[in-house]
Amino acid sequence: MSKRRLTATALGVTALTSFYAQDKPNILFILTDDLGYGDLSCYGQDKFQTPNIDRLALSGTRFTRSYSGTTVSAPSRASLLTGLHTGHTPIRGNKEIQPEGQAPLPDDIYTIFRLFKDAGYVTGAFGKWGLGYPGSTGDPVNQGVDHFFGYNCQRLAHNYYPSHLWDNNKKVEFPENDNGKFGVYSQDLIQKKALEFIEEQKDNPFFIYVPIVLPHAELVVPEDSIIQSLRGKFAEIPFKGTDTGPNFRKGGYMSQDYPRATHAAMVMRIDMYVAQIVDKLKEEGLYDNTLIIFTSDNGPHREGGGDPEFFNSNGIYRGYKRDLYEGGIRVPTIISWKGKVASGKECSFPFAFWDYLPTFADLLQYDFNIKSDGISILPSILGQDNQKDRDYFYFEFHESGGRQAVIKGDWKLLHLDIRNGGIYELYNIASDPSEYHNIINLYPEKTKELKEIMKSARTEDPNWPLF
Repeated sequence: MSKRRLTATALGVTALTSFYAQDKPNILFILTDDLGYGDLSCYGQDKFQTPNIDRLALSGTRFTRSYSGTTVSAPSRASLLTGLHTGHTPIRGNKEIQPEGQAPLPDDIYTIFRLFKDAGYVTGAFGKWGLGYPGSTGDPVNQGVDHFFGYNCQRLAHNYYPSHLWDNNKKVEFPENDNGKFGVYSQDLIQKKALEFIEEQKDNPFFIYVPIVLPHAELVVPEDSIIQSLRGKFAEIPFKGTDTGPNFRKGGYMSQDYPRATHAAMVMRIDMYVAQIVDKLKEEGLYDNTLIIFTSDNGPHREGGGDPEFFNSNGIYRGYKRDLYEGGIRVPTIISWKGKVASGKECSFPFAFWDYLPTFADLLQYDFNIKSDGISILPSILGQDNQKDRDYFYFEFHESGGRQAVIKGDWKLLHLDIRNGGIYELYNIASDPSEYHNIINLYPEKTKELKEIMKSARTEDPNWPLF
């Protein structure tokens, strides 16, 4: 394959000659759904424990200023896969396509999957997709994914006992779940397929993307020892949801008498899945040569009985899912790679989802004709001192009247309720990380500077009007 020139913005190539004295590293990317910054015990959660994820953090580096793509699923994941922030991504919102799916990624967009395919990797995706309806240009099988199993549609992923999932372009139906029955718990089956992929591809370099649906609502888990150990532990506020009718298991959340216990059980189930995946890598002799990334697509939700206030799921940070305050976009991130990533380290270097694509290109030492808003964070991952800084972060969100945010250094400007006249807020997130004190009247020049960045950072897209 001929090399092409890399045009990614501000992308530098790190000299990593030692990597090429060994096999190509495998990449495991675990993406949870609506897991808050404070939902893990290694990030401060004290109402339940996540020992296996904590162990992963001890074997690698825990990042404290990692940002998602934005504050809801589809555009955040689009940013992750394309290396573009939400002022440039082809998907900037959760736009539904009936009867099943979301607005599709275009066929000419370059993604992480295409990057790894070009580098000779086998690619797999197991979980929630949400970036194109079945058969569309955004279908995972049309976006460089060799093996897909899970939910194509993120709305149908609101239900854990679905009528069907997708195995590449084959519809897999579950009559065991008909008429409200609890037969096949989707995420357990998806986990089984991810483990099988690792076993089947052990002789090939692979990139495996595991977008776990948990702990997104609905709040429900199998009746096992995890939930049994938690029921009765917390004072509960039962949630009344959709248990009959045309919207049942078509996106509406079921009722839950124990929402707090169930949320804790869902996070603990993620913890179990992480242990199973790490054990599988070790069993197959792959662990030492696998870079593991664990993170979340946005902040914690308040849907289906979710109670992030009770669990302090956003830590010290203000805001939740659908907010551009830190609590809506700052996410837990753990990166581990035996012998390459420092063990038990904490890193405060700020980065965002759109940095992963150039980072992986840097890792592979491969020149690609791609465009990205990101920078390579490989030096930070490897604990090197040659990390290049960035100019700013940009986020936008199209619901709730429209929202924008720009972060430059320690300064953050928010533009809220845009389509209803708009208001601006300014924070210094170094001195005020919880964003309690709007100081916009004290710093007019800084406000002006950030407004200019906010204006120039995005490109208008008729499919995603913000104003």
